[in-house]
Amino acid sequence: MKGIVSIVIAGTVASAASASAQPASPPAAASRIAFEQRYQIGQMERVLEGAVEHGVAVTRDRLQELAQVPADLLVSDNAHARGFRLENYGVFFDVVVPSFETTLTWSLRTLDQNDLGLDSALRTLQTHIKTAGNPDLEQALKRIELQVNPGVARATATTAGARHVTGGAASAPDKPGAADDPIIADPNEAYRTEVIAALKDAMLAHSSALNIGPAEWLTIAAKGDDDRPRLAPADSDARTRIIRLRGSDLADFLAGKITRDEALQRIEVRVF
Repeated sequence: MKGIVSIVIAGTVASAASASAQPASPPAAASRIAFEQRYQIGQMERVLEGAVEHGVAVTRDRLQELAQVPADLLVSDNAHARGFRLENYGVFFDVVVPSFETTLTWSLRTLDQNDLGLDSALRTLQTHIKTAGNPDLEQALKRIELQVNPGVARATATTAGARHVTGGAASAPDKPGAADDPIIADPNEAYRTEVIAALKDAMLAHSSALNIGPAEWLTIAAKGDDDRPRLAPADSDARTRIIRLRGSDLADFLAGKITRDEALQRIEVRVF
């Protein structure tokens, strides 16, 4: 009786070992492939979000250096990316780019940048208020001058007439400042340029695991966050940027057949 039991157990173990040695069924293999694709797309989503945040940081640092704008007043939210594999097309990413708060930087465009524009702004107000001849407005301006910066208030009061004296030191024009930098003239455009450049770099440096076929496309649709705060001036050019690269060009870059600069030139950018 013990011999019969041993034979049955041995046969069961042998059958299990044989089954485990057989290749996985097609549905199981397809499931694993789909799981791996979702994982790699998720990884790329985080890379693209990081690329947008890099563009934000570069633009923010430039503005802080030029105009001393507080960092927490420049960006309203974080970037968000979602990726999909589309049959007979390739891989598509929808990237939401956070709004760029340009209330302060937009205002800086109308001012000279000597002493961050404060001196020129006060002089402009003085001229209009004195022309109006309203003593109440004059008193209000003096209170503002003392509240904002007593030193500047004294300086503007002393030099208000001297600047009009020909040949005097005060008559010299303000020296060029941050207003000459293109980022002050159009901070939104500078922001878009940095973000697009960062997204292009991410496409080339981190997309190899996506297995884009030669006839497929790697595409990113970058769109600004529609949830713009009311006080921020409207971005009149807030449209979707379609950034895409053909799989064959990506393969050539990854294989070293074309340089990084050549690959960047082959990335298409369209505006919708």
